[in-house]
Amino acid sequence: MPNRTMCDVLKEMRTCYKTRNFSYLLSLLEEAQTMANRMEAALWDQHELKDLREESKRLKAEVKKLKSAKKELINE
Repeated sequence: MPNRTMCDVLKEMRTCYKTRNFSYLLSLLEEAQTMANRMEAALWDQHELKDLREESKRLKAEVKKLKSAKKELINE
């Protein structure tokens, strides 16, 4: 069975309203909230990874610069 998406859950919520059968609406709301929390967490993780990559590039450039400076000092 394919993964369930947020759109599927929202579609079922609309069906609840259309049929006026709200018996399982609370579980659908809980499922939608769980999915939204996971999406939000994934976005935050991606943002942190991007920041870490940029920091890594900056530090590598700094290390390269320091090695070059060390080499110059040794040669003098």
